[in-house]
Amino acid sequence: MSPDLAGVPAHVITVSDRSAAGARPDASGPILVQALMTLGAQVTARIVPDGIDSVRGAIRAAVEAGARAVVTTGGTGLAPRDLTPEATAPLLARPLPGVAERLRAVDAEAVPTAALSRGLAGVTEEGVVVVNVAGSTGAARSAAVVLGAVLPHALAQLAGGDH
Repeated sequence: MSPDLAGVPAHVITVSDRSAAGARPDASGPILVQALMTLGAQVTARIVPDGIDSVRGAIRAAVEAGARAVVTTGGTGLAPRDLTPEATAPLLARPLPGVAERLRAVDAEAVPTAALSRGLAGVTEEGVVVVNVAGSTGAARSAAVVLGAVLPHALAQLAGGDH
């Protein structure tokens, strides 16, 4: 990956009750942090527990801190506390369904149950790209490739760049 996001502020938010409590190390967040750093982004990472308020608050805080991209990992499944999409949806002014669809499709090639991920992607009113990634290391690695291919172009377009 080339440094296409040189200096761009990005935030990675890991959504996990167990990681937030210190009971399990965060495995997927560091993969996404490293991928964004390889692209040249200035990355901030945070771990929050599952839940609408904690996730929505973390995304809002990242936007208020000046992030141009926010990537969440975790909380996209069907478990009762997997509420990352519900937390994210009201913050998105414009959906990017192709990004979420691509993330599911790439992962489902190797792990068919990846099709159950409910992750969203879109742009906030402030022009920040927000992407929900499933909480596995495989999903994080797949997302690193997909985001590396589309995120620089998306941010350039949001800044007024041409197609």
